[in-house]
Amino acid sequence: MALINDPSTVVSEALEGVVAASPHLALLDGFPEIKVVLDSTHDKATKVSVVSGGGSGHEPGMVGYVGAGMLSAAVCGDVFASPSEDAVLAAIRSTAGKAGCLLIVMNYTGDRLNFGAAAERAKAEGLAVEMVVVADDCALKSKAAVGRRGVAGTVLVHKCAGAAAASGASLAEVTAAAAAAVAAVGTMGVSLTGCTLFGQPRSSRVGPGELEMGLGIHGEPGAYKGQVRPVSDIIEELLTHIAGQAESYLPIKKGERVALLCNNLGSTTPLEMAVAAKAAAELVQRRLGAQLERLYCGRYLTSLEMHGLSLTLMRLHGDTLQLLDAPTQASAWPASPPHFCSSKPRLPVPAGATDEQEQEQDGSGGGEGGEEAQLLGRCISAACEALLAAEAELNALDAKVGDGDCGSTLAKGAAAIQRQLACLPLSDPAGAAVALGRTCGRSMGGTSGGVYKILLTAVAASLRQHKAHCLTLAALASALLQGGEAVSKYGGAVLGSRTMLDALLPAAKALQTAAQANQPAAQAASSAAAAAAAGAEATKGMAAAAGRSSYVPGEALAGNADPGAQAVAVWVAAVAGALGSSLL
Repeated sequence: MALINDPSTVVSEALEGVVAASPHLALLDGFPEIKVVLDSTHDKATKVSVVSGGGSGHEPGMVGYVGAGMLSAAVCGDVFASPSEDAVLAAIRSTAGKAGCLLIVMNYTGDRLNFGAAAERAKAEGLAVEMVVVADDCALKSKAAVGRRGVAGTVLVHKCAGAAAASGASLAEVTAAAAAAVAAVGTMGVSLTGCTLFGQPRSSRVGPGELEMGLGIHGEPGAYKGQVRPVSDIIEELLTHIAGQAESYLPIKKGERVALLCNNLGSTTPLEMAVAAKAAAELVQRRLGAQLERLYCGRYLTSLEMHGLSLTLMRLHGDTLQLLDAPTQASAWPASPPHFCSSKPRLPVPAGATDEQEQEQDGSGGGEGGEEAQLLGRCISAACEALLAAEAELNALDAKVGDGDCGSTLAKGAAAIQRQLACLPLSDPAGAAVALGRTCGRSMGGTSGGVYKILLTAVAASLRQHKAHCLTLAALASALLQGGEAVSKYGGAVLGSRTMLDALLPAAKALQTAAQANQPAAQAASSAAAAAAAGAEATKGMAAAAGRSSYVPGEALAGNADPGAQAVAVWVAAVAGALGSSLL
C-alpha cells in the first residue's frame, strides 16, 4: 500500500508538488507527457547548462538537485523508466545557449540511448552538447561492454559539474570537472529488502534475516546474499569492496583525502543511518588510512521504499573539495558544507545550584552503616532484583498497550542502582532517595525516568521536611503520598487514570493506615503489597486518562493491566518481602 492516488499519475503529481514548494523551479511546457523540471533562474546566455535525469523513484534524485550550482534541468521518466528522447531534447533546447550543455547520465542502457540520441539531434541543430556517463557501482566485477551501473556517486558528479558551470567555466572545463568526478567515485550498497513498484505485489527477493550486497537501485540482483549482522561488519565489507586491495576499483592511498557519502536507499531510519555513518567514518580512517574531509549522510538517491544504504567514496584531488563546498540553490543538497572532524571534544555540562545541592545532600557516602541502613539497602536490592526478573513480563504487558519497553526501561534503572548501591548514603534516607531519583532519571530516560525522578525527589523532600532520620512507617507513607502528589501534579494523572499511581497510592494509604493502627512492620508491608497488587489488577477495567495508553483504543486496553502499575506492584512486593518482620 502507498499514499498515492493512482500509480499511473504518481510521477506527474509528485513533480507538481515539488515545483509548488520550490519557488526557483518550473515545469516545461508539454507536461505531463514531457516531464522536465527547470531551474527558472538559469542564465543560458552566459552559463553552461547541466542536465541529468532518468527514471523516477529515486527521489530526491534528480529533481531535488535542480537549482543554481547544480542542475539546470532534470528529465524525469516514469518510475524506473528512462525518459524519452523528445523529453531530453526539450530540456537541452530550453537550457542551452551559446555556452552549451552537459548531459550527466547514469549508466543504464535506456538512459544512454535516449540521452545520446537527444544529444546528437541537438548537435545537428547547432547546439554544443557533451555527455558523461557515471558508472560508479563497485558491486559487480563484470567488465562487459555495458559496464558498471550508475548509482549514488552520480550526485557528487552533479555537484562538481554544477559548481563549475556556476563559476562561469566553459563547456570543456565543466565536462572535464564532471569526468574527473566520475573517475574519483566508487559506490556499493546493501539492502534488507527489495523495492516495490506502486500497484505491484511486494518484492520477496530478500528474505527475512537476509541482506543483499550490491542490490541494484531498481531491484536488480546484487553481488551476493548473506545473513543480517552488525552494521559495523557490513560497512567494513562495503568499504573493502569499494577500496580494498582485492578489488582495487577505487584504490585509496594512505593519507589520501576523501569525501564519504552515506546514502539512504529509501526507508532506513535516521537512527540507523547515523549509526552507519559513525561506523563508516571510523573505518575509512582506521582501515583505509584515508583523511576524511567531508561526511554526507541522508537521502540522496533512493530506490522507493528499499530498506538499505549505500556508501560512496570520492577521492579529493585538485579543486574537487572547492566544487563540493560551493553554494547551491538545490533543495536536496545540504545548505552548508558538512566539514568532518574526527576528534570533536565533549563539551562539559554546566553545573547548576540544584546539582550542587543534590551532591551535598547525598554526599555522605555509602558503607554498611547501622542495622537500619543495611535493611534499607536490602529493600532497595530486592526491588531491583524483582524488576530485573520481571523485565520480560512487563515488556509483554506494555506491548499490548504501548511500545513494549516498560520492562527494559525499568531494568536499566534497576541495574544502574545495583551498580551504585554500595555508594548510596543509606544512613540518610532522604539523601538515598535523592541519589536514587537522579540515577533513575539518568539511566532510564524518557517518561519513566522522569516520573521516578520526580517521585523520589518528592519523597526525599518529605523525609527532610519531617526530619525523618529513621524511616518509620508513618514517615514512609507520608513521603510516598507526597511523591504521588508530585507525579500527579507534573504528569497530569490521578487515581483511576490507569497509571502507576493506581498501585502506588493504595500502597501508600495502606501503610498510612497501618502506621495509625500501630501495626507490626510485617503486617503493614503485607497490606501495602496487597493494596498495590489490587490496584494494578483494577487497571484492567480502567479507561486510560493519562500516559501513552491514553492514545490507545479502549478495547485494546480491556483485560490488560497497566504496565506501570504492575511494575509498582512488583517492587512494593519485593520491598515488603525484604522488610519481613523488621521495623526501620
